[in-house]
Amino acid sequence: MTALPVPLQPSSSNTSHNNMNEVKPIVALKELVASLYREQHKIQNLLSSLGFALRSFNNLNQFLDLTPLMAARVADAEGGALILSKSNGQLSLEQLHSQDNQSNQDLRLALEKIVLQVNHRPGKDNLISGSPLEILDHQLRLVLGAGVQIYHTPILIKNNERGRLYIFSRNPDYSWTSTRRKLLQLVADQTSVAIANNELTTELRSKERQDRELEIASEIQLRLLPRKCPQIQGIELAASCKTANRVGGDYYDFIPTQYDQHGEELAAGEPWSIVIGDVMGKGVPAGLLMTMTRGMLRAEVLNRHSPAQILTHLNRVMYADLENSHRFVTLFYSEYDPGTQKLSFSNAAHYPPLLWRAETKMVGSIDTEGALIGLNSDSYYQDGEVQLQPGDILVYYTDGFTDAMNNKGERFDQDNWEKAFAQACETCEHPQGILDFLFERVEKFTGSDKDNSDDMTLVVMQVKST
Repeated sequence: MTALPVPLQPSSSNTSHNNMNEVKPIVALKELVASLYREQHKIQNLLSSLGFALRSFNNLNQFLDLTPLMAARVADAEGGALILSKSNGQLSLEQLHSQDNQSNQDLRLALEKIVLQVNHRPGKDNLISGSPLEILDHQLRLVLGAGVQIYHTPILIKNNERGRLYIFSRNPDYSWTSTRRKLLQLVADQTSVAIANNELTTELRSKERQDRELEIASEIQLRLLPRKCPQIQGIELAASCKTANRVGGDYYDFIPTQYDQHGEELAAGEPWSIVIGDVMGKGVPAGLLMTMTRGMLRAEVLNRHSPAQILTHLNRVMYADLENSHRFVTLFYSEYDPGTQKLSFSNAAHYPPLLWRAETKMVGSIDTEGALIGLNSDSYYQDGEVQLQPGDILVYYTDGFTDAMNNKGERFDQDNWEKAFAQACETCEHPQGILDFLFERVEKFTGSDKDNSDDMTLVVMQVKST
């Protein structure tokens, strides 16, 4: 009987060796997974810190200090640099980070030298074409050489490249993977948001300051305009000024020709000046010139010269300032004498006031020849005079009424204005009613929802019936 072969049993030493061979790959895999997890956790913490800094820092420079450091860390590089382009096209090395102090110093000197060369490069002699950032990139690679690997991603704000975020590595085995590229892009995007937020904040603060300055200028201008019409013997007045902006260039005033020793206005029976003007332009510059005109004219009135002489002196005094500002002033100056019911006047190229005669119910105008205030230093002005009768009505106005336009682009024009004035005089009993009628008629023409494109100022004067 043949004996069956007995199977060989593995020795204990062989079994142990095989188990060790199987365990080593598992341990290595576990260590790799743990390492990747730690790296991923580190990157998440870095990006979270950058996001927290973006939400917390009020100072842009504090945030930019972190950018190259974060870029180097997430991309596992030796260093990083942030270079921004200013509004004038000049480049600026904002921040730099390197693990080694000596390398940091060497890299900073190299970058500063390259940035200086790019900013002051000769235009015609330069053989390198492209934007300053493109030239910078080319020069960096030339200066740092093949021993340093350089990668960058753009800093984009409103789709405009405003700088570049660089990383550097001297490790020959360093590879530019898609993951590192995406991580660097995340840091660059956060940086773009920080810069855009800072610019928006600066713009908002500037606008707030401008709004406040406009409010102050508007308050000053409103206080300089007459708060109410004076009580002048023999006439009744109404006036209003509606500015297109918060500060306008239209001007009207009622100026007593005499004051007592305490600076108080004299009795209503004394002559009064009635004036209306328009500074070319709108906004704060026009408002400032209007304020200057008011002060100088009030001083001239006290000299008790004729209307033409007053405008002549005013033009000479204001000429230099108006010439420097490239602006002019139109002005109609008149002086009413309650004792004689005569109105003397002179015009510096302003729209002549309309006069409605109560006896004939006809509309005319009163005018004299005269140039714009500020056009020539030696401009000549004429005196005029009109005898007013009970019931006669004068309207002083600025071009905001006749130039008012509707949605079709049609002007209200002079003919419609004179017809509206005549109708107002025939249907309204008092100057305030005439004033309201004229404003409503123009607003109806332009559309109630349409803002004024120009300042609109109106003064209505009616001679009282005895």
